[in-house]
Amino acid sequence: MIKEAEYSTKLAEVRSYLNEKVNIQPELGIILGSGLGGFADLIEEKIAIPYREIPHFPVSTVEGHKGELVFGKVMGKYIVAMQGRFHYYEGYSMQEVTFPIRVMQVLGLNGLIVTNAAGGINASYRPGDLVLIKDHINFMGENPLRGENISSLGPRFPDLSEGYDLEWRQKALSVAQEIGIHPQEGIYAAMSGPSYETPAEIRFLRTVGADLVGMSTVPEVIIANQGGMRVLGISCVTNMAAGILPQRLSHAEVMETAERIEKQFIRFVQALVRVL
Repeated sequence: MIKEAEYSTKLAEVRSYLNEKVNIQPELGIILGSGLGGFADLIEEKIAIPYREIPHFPVSTVEGHKGELVFGKVMGKYIVAMQGRFHYYEGYSMQEVTFPIRVMQVLGLNGLIVTNAAGGINASYRPGDLVLIKDHINFMGENPLRGENISSLGPRFPDLSEGYDLEWRQKALSVAQEIGIHPQEGIYAAMSGPSYETPAEIRFLRTVGADLVGMSTVPEVIIANQGGMRVLGISCVTNMAAGILPQRLSHAEVMETAERIEKQFIRFVQALVRVL
């Protein structure tokens, strides 16, 4: 379980290490989900630091997650991008999964774009759709704030009534219209994974109001909100969830769909960085 003194020391060590490597002040953080890491190729004045070289950082173990923290400039704005994230199902604790968000917080970032590959539950969705997340349901069985609260990082009981910033979603919809993209909006359900959900679980999730399902995002969003960061969430529907279509699921399908729409996704996020 997290201990305040030990955790604060780790954060201070990472901040010191990164400040020695990077001489810019990023304004915005971006988490690049499965198969979406190509956005990092657009970053100018790039400084890429492998996770394995950063003190106390976990290491990505999933295909499609390169495992680098990338600093630089996009559309005239300094950002830091996670080229690959960490998942609870990899065996990491929730504190380890969300540690990079805490690092962004202590580096002074005030906003986060979080992306993911997700299964579509809403029957109106199609593989390749982009969906702006408007809310989430946490079915992971765990919360990253469980344990001792570090009051310097945020309140014990953070408000999540607008976990995904409404103003940013409205800006995203306007930007999408300008560039000819038509994203959906929906509610994301997070499961612990790594097995895909059963058809019965998908029927349950649809009954309780979920439009999408995945195995990430919610822990990072909780931590970002507790830390006072504004959040925009974007899902790429890479497959329809179990039982929606008469076919089996595979990670290869997820990667293939993510790669197919990657250019559109990159164009959207690039335009978003300019206005957020």
